[in-house]
Amino acid sequence: MREIFFRKDAKTQRRKTSSWQRELIEPTILKHINNINEMKLSLLKLAHARSGDKGDTANVGLIALKDEYYPLLVREVTAEAVKTHFGPMVKGEVERFELDNLKALNFLLHESLGGGGTLSLMTDAQGKTFSTALLRMNIEVSDSEASQLGLS
Repeated sequence: MREIFFRKDAKTQRRKTSSWQRELIEPTILKHINNINEMKLSLLKLAHARSGDKGDTANVGLIALKDEYYPLLVREVTAEAVKTHFGPMVKGEVERFELDNLKALNFLLHESLGGGGTLSLMTDAQGKTFSTALLRMNIEVSDSEASQLGLS
């Protein structure tokens, strides 16, 4: 256990937390203490994307528009975040591969095409529109980081 101290209404409060609670509480407390404002950014402003399929798996490549945007994409566009963004469309797991030399991320969205091109009754059984759908995902970025990257 670790104690976290934070100020609220000019009164110091103390709370004992376990490590998993710290991961949830500390960012919130730090934002409150440091008065950090965040903005939501669409991936469309940070990257372009290509997609396709192999069987019942959609393949989506996300390529940073500028080299400086890549670390932000790596940090914020996780496999879990992509799975959440697509919701029930992706029935299997989402895998992420980092391509540092290309400043790109590649995602495999398993069980997302209703059986694949020849078996599926989906309108887009080849996964061509998954890139556009991913670019509609929003991420949160602090105002200061957005300003540093020229995004504000």
